[in-house]
Amino acid sequence: MRRALISVSDKTGIVELGQKLAAAGVEILSTGGTSRVLREAGVAVKDVSDFTGFPEILDGRVKTLHPRVHGGILALRDREEHRRQMEEHGLLPIDAVVVNLYPFRETVSRPGARFEEIVEQIDIGGPSLIRAAAKNHRHVAVVVDPADYDRLAEAAGGGAPLGEGDRLALAAKAFRHTAAYDAVIAGYLSDRAGERFPEQLTLTYDRVQSLRYGENPHQPAAFYREPFAGPSTLAGARQLHGKELSYNNLLDADAALHLVREFQGPTAVAVKHTNPCGVGWGETLADAFHEAYEADPVSIFGGIIAVNRPLDGETARQMKEIFLEIVIAPEFTPEALEILTTKKNLRLLEIPGLLEPVREGVSARTVSGGLLVQGTDVAPVVPDSWRPVTKRIPSGAELEQMALAWRVVKHVKSNAIVLVHGRRTVGVGAGQMNRVGSARIAIAQAGELARGSVMASDAFFPMSDTVEEAAKAGVTAIVQPGGSIRDEESIRAADEAGIAMVFTGMRHFRHG
Repeated sequence: MRRALISVSDKTGIVELGQKLAAAGVEILSTGGTSRVLREAGVAVKDVSDFTGFPEILDGRVKTLHPRVHGGILALRDREEHRRQMEEHGLLPIDAVVVNLYPFRETVSRPGARFEEIVEQIDIGGPSLIRAAAKNHRHVAVVVDPADYDRLAEAAGGGAPLGEGDRLALAAKAFRHTAAYDAVIAGYLSDRAGERFPEQLTLTYDRVQSLRYGENPHQPAAFYREPFAGPSTLAGARQLHGKELSYNNLLDADAALHLVREFQGPTAVAVKHTNPCGVGWGETLADAFHEAYEADPVSIFGGIIAVNRPLDGETARQMKEIFLEIVIAPEFTPEALEILTTKKNLRLLEIPGLLEPVREGVSARTVSGGLLVQGTDVAPVVPDSWRPVTKRIPSGAELEQMALAWRVVKHVKSNAIVLVHGRRTVGVGAGQMNRVGSARIAIAQAGELARGSVMASDAFFPMSDTVEEAAKAGVTAIVQPGGSIRDEESIRAADEAGIAMVFTGMRHFRHG
């Protein structure tokens, strides 16, 4: 290794690398801030402008885009014609390229950053250097990650040389680096231009952790973070205690997080297999958790709990008596932590931004040969816009419970039916092949508490049988989207039973 070009935005470990390369007799070419940092540390550096004989111009926008640089990187050392042309044009080989890119993502994330500032962080020369070196990786070592500096220095200093597999792995990482960089830029500019579903969709994520396995032990898995995931997301959670999270844990935790964020007052939700098994509300968080537990004391066993208030000692004492997998809260008081950390395997996730307003995003799901993309279902619940369709109008208390049930049912797999009585769910029917089947499950689960409850359905009733089942069970009010060609049959059945029914005009299917 005779010559290396180093130009990095992230200066982590760069001085140490420069010192090791210089000690190994490697000539170091560099630019701007990197050159200054290395020189101040006593590392001999040649500026790229001196190497090319052409100055940096346009406020540094053009500095490495030069034939002496790219010819030195791209030349095939084992091809006679390339060697002849290098000699003819006075080109010198560059054997290593150490580059990482302008902080575009960090600039976008900075509050108050102006569009002009953000655009200036679109790196041009850096990706060109990386791509050139990665293309010619048989002859040029390309390094974009400080974690690989020691390996490069070892090879330069006479240690184990970089083998074919090493060079290929570095090249692959380099192309991932530039691909992710471009994907973030494309996403940002597309959003700004209002291109919600562009003709080409390029997504990038950063790996948070490898997982032991996926849904089942024979399936490999990993967890990735969106580039701009903030503290209100699962990817932004801090794990304070407990075992490593599994694939299924993360799926359930995400479902619990989305559901609990639907509510303003003290709320506790319990989730199993991504469906809510109990939701409770109260004047205090301890009251809310008690209601959630009583909603289904059987299914909550081994469940995932999310609350929308700082978790206090009184609530923690209730939780300690039950086997739970995960507890999610915006904050844990010292007393709550002291109580819950006595359970060695219980995972505690703190999400400080849990109470932030929910913003519409995009959800994606793989299908065979493709990807389905849609906007997230974050439509607000506006009971004042609901249309009463029966002779009896729901009372104020019924309307309040219907609003709670409606917020829950949108998070239950279709076909979905939810019964609410008092301050908790009492029946949840999820994922059945017909709606009346879901209703029967919810009613059976509720038992005597079905009498006097309210019912929510995520989609319209295709016929009157669900209303008839609700009437037999003693349900007093129903909220559903409406829109069936047989709505009149359901309305007539509700009127005959004295049930109040309203149409929301909005469906909440949840197939995935």
